[in-house]
Amino acid sequence: MKGKASVVGRRRSRISIVKLMLAILLPFLFLRLALFLIESASLCSSSFGCMGPKLSGGSESSRLIEQLTKALLEANNGDEVVEKTFGVSPESFGDLIKDVMSSKQDIKAFAFKTKAMIALMERKVQSARRHELIYWHLASHGVPKSLHCLHLKLAEEYAVNAIARSSLPSPEYVSRLTDPSFHHVLLLTDNVLAASVAITSAIKNSISPEKMVFHVVTDKKTYTPMHAWFAKFPVDSAVLEVKGLHQYDWSHEVNYGVKEMLEIHRLILSHTYENLKEGFNTVGYNERQLEFTSPRCVSLLNHLRIYAPELFPNLNKIIFLDDDVVVQHDLSALWQVNLNGKVVGAVFESGCGPDCCPGRKYKNYFNFSNSYISSNLNEDQCGWLYGMNVFNLEAWRNTNITATYHQWLKFNLDSGLDLWNPGALPPALLAFSGFVHPIHPSWHMAGLGYRFPQVGLEALKAATVLHFSGPAKPWLEIGDSKVRSLWTRHLNYSNEILRECRIRE
Repeated sequence: MKGKASVVGRRRSRISIVKLMLAILLPFLFLRLALFLIESASLCSSSFGCMGPKLSGGSESSRLIEQLTKALLEANNGDEVVEKTFGVSPESFGDLIKDVMSSKQDIKAFAFKTKAMIALMERKVQSARRHELIYWHLASHGVPKSLHCLHLKLAEEYAVNAIARSSLPSPEYVSRLTDPSFHHVLLLTDNVLAASVAITSAIKNSISPEKMVFHVVTDKKTYTPMHAWFAKFPVDSAVLEVKGLHQYDWSHEVNYGVKEMLEIHRLILSHTYENLKEGFNTVGYNERQLEFTSPRCVSLLNHLRIYAPELFPNLNKIIFLDDDVVVQHDLSALWQVNLNGKVVGAVFESGCGPDCCPGRKYKNYFNFSNSYISSNLNEDQCGWLYGMNVFNLEAWRNTNITATYHQWLKFNLDSGLDLWNPGALPPALLAFSGFVHPIHPSWHMAGLGYRFPQVGLEALKAATVLHFSGPAKPWLEIGDSKVRSLWTRHLNYSNEILRECRIRE
């Protein structure tokens, strides 16, 4: 994986150098070639018969330079339709030369043909960039064969191997699952490899791993491989449970609310996608909007955190981790953070100063062309990070946050589904308004799942939790190799199942 990523990086670097050289040399070459052709044509009766090495100097050359400069400026400022006036745009530099030489066109025609050829090339480059970006995002939607293999083999292990079906946790540790004196961590995920890295890295960097209790909540289809993995390869010191959504005995009201929530999120995604389809073929499309086509936008496990109090009715506080994270430092101090009566502890800033949150302002999440949104929200307000949070479940139960969340979903539905972009965060920003306590930026660094994450080495080292938010998840090969290595180093490549499924660096 690392080799492929480095090859792609070198290829991009070479392409950038070639583009820079062309940008510098082409205008000069066009000018010199035009002078060469025009001067030769004035001295000879044939096109190539007596072209000599005289490319500069003399009053004749000065006059030609003046004429060509005037023609190029006219072409640059002109609004003429080149195809109608001078014929079809040349496809290449060679075509341009043949065209000019065969038809013996004047300086003005040469200038406009050159302009048309460059414009055609620019359109092709822009189109190629758009398609490359779209394909890159589509690649981020897929499940690698190696990961699919891992889940299938673990499901088979669960069926035939008694060890893979052993109790999680062992009976003597079951009481810790509801004991509020322990440090409880929640992951909502259907990705075995991601859960393994998040939990392994948290335990490895914990000062007191024996005080940690991990709750892995997954869907029905992933329950057996998830259980088999942690049963066959148990974590050290800490306690861990794996629970499927089908194992919860929720009330009819909660079940109905979950189904309604998921259906509205699906409608929001479908509505946004229909509006974006046309934009994919235009120059002014927004690259970040491609993220809204991700299946994660309608994943139940991605939205279920709003029901955390129902998931853990006996706990007072819990740390929530997204599955696309890696933990670098001890988390225990988070349990001592005073939330001052608030429900959520979250990072607001990006480590670049107060009110600094590039790409995470309200204008990046909400539709401010809607009069209700523009009159009630501040487009420059920073959104908090939703991927490593402290949840005060006791304080949460004394609020109407979950009900408010559903009210906003219904209001969006009644307003035409265009109040905000698809995803779990926008309605949470509204529902948790007034209940969020800021914590130090070093706790959580996000945005590592983009093609070119702009982060410094020192900031990476200092962050407690690295979050690969964005399309390039660390288990995919499309991400930045430098930041991916911070995640992949927590994988045990000697593991027999990982080797069988060809999961390697």
